[in-house]
Amino acid sequence: MSRLFHRGQILHFLGDPSQGAEESYEYFPDGGLLIDDGKVIAVDHASVLLSSLPRNTEIREHPSALLVPGFIDTHIHYPQMDIIGAHGEQLLEWLDKYVFPTEAQFGDFAHAQAVAKRFLAELLRNGTTTALVFGTVHPESVDAFFGEAEALNLRMIAGKVMMDRNAPEFLRDTAASSYTQSKALIERWHGKGRLRYAVTPRFAPTSTPEQLKAAGRLLREHPGVYLHTHMSENLNEIAWVEELFPHLDHYLHSYDDAGLLGRRSVFAHCVHLSEAEWQRMAETQSNIAFCPTSNLFLGSGLFPLAKAESCGVHAGLGTDIGAGTSFSLLETMDEAYKVQQLQGHSLTPFKSFYLATLGGARALDLEAQLGNFLPGKEADFLVLDLAATPLLKQRMAHCENLFETLFVLSTLGDDRCIRETWIMGDCKYQRDTAADCTMQHDQQSQQSQERQTTQSAAQQGE
Repeated sequence: MSRLFHRGQILHFLGDPSQGAEESYEYFPDGGLLIDDGKVIAVDHASVLLSSLPRNTEIREHPSALLVPGFIDTHIHYPQMDIIGAHGEQLLEWLDKYVFPTEAQFGDFAHAQAVAKRFLAELLRNGTTTALVFGTVHPESVDAFFGEAEALNLRMIAGKVMMDRNAPEFLRDTAASSYTQSKALIERWHGKGRLRYAVTPRFAPTSTPEQLKAAGRLLREHPGVYLHTHMSENLNEIAWVEELFPHLDHYLHSYDDAGLLGRRSVFAHCVHLSEAEWQRMAETQSNIAFCPTSNLFLGSGLFPLAKAESCGVHAGLGTDIGAGTSFSLLETMDEAYKVQQLQGHSLTPFKSFYLATLGGARALDLEAQLGNFLPGKEADFLVLDLAATPLLKQRMAHCENLFETLFVLSTLGDDRCIRETWIMGDCKYQRDTAADCTMQHDQQSQQSQERQTTQSAAQQGE
């Protein structure tokens, strides 16, 4: 990879704006971002860096644009891509009516691979460079997803769903088979390139205590893997958990009892936590995926972000496709603002962009690798077009400071604002030449599939 110097407006975060806004970010109205071999070398005012650039450095100018770290989606379901926008149910009914029939198809590797390819293309088109992703109960769904992500050199975290009760028989595994299959997937994919594995019980109602304990065993045996599940999204769901686990104190206890809490544990939603649950989340450094779009779509409730802040619990943004209705984290910021407004809490645009970048990295324990432009970080970043639509261009002309610019981006912005998406210093998506990028991905995916086939044949011959 060649050395590149990107020049334009640049913004990144050094801390949580709720802990002190002025010290939490760096903004360079005419900035420079020096990238070499997929890593950040330096970020500063362009005038500071230009005088000392190494010879033969290529310079890219980005007019009318803002460069920010790549967006991080802390909760999303790739198999649900084809049921996005399904009408008219709340959580439990929605699962039965739409989700389970759709997920049944992912035992077919070719089908899973085709969806994974479209899914990752959509992420890049929306500026999402890292995500924590649900597969299905089928190992094939994870193999297909990771194969496609590897071809694009993406930092992705994913796992096979563990689900041995309260689901259709065609989607159930067992405590023993879920352990064995997950272990094999961990050994095959965790730490391969930029890929990481997440142990993934769907949620407490669809896992027996024995299966949850098997998930805990996987975490103990494989330090560094993640735990990804749902919790306290819906009031009927919470009541159901109380029936299924009558001997436990609260919903979180069902996971705590199995050893599933910790620094790399991410719980989606957490809309209705009790005081004891908040305290235990903080004690164990467990994390939350705040999914405002899907919470509104399914009528689940309003996530109390201010409570998470006061308890010191890390939170990132999640689109939660397919209950969420947009892949865009810009549109998710817009919904997050409204959710907080309804609770009398004003979400600043600085906090919104923090949640989508450094906040997401912290929630995924990836702050050492991602989230801002400190030297040595992986060079995943976006070029946001500040004049992507006539309305946005007109509105930006009236913005008097960075606060207003970011707020307009987070309320009027969508996928059209993503001019370019860069992965490890390579441009993987350009809005105006998207067809060319898709063709390149197809070629990389074919090469990856051929490598996997060769490796599989070699292993069978051993």
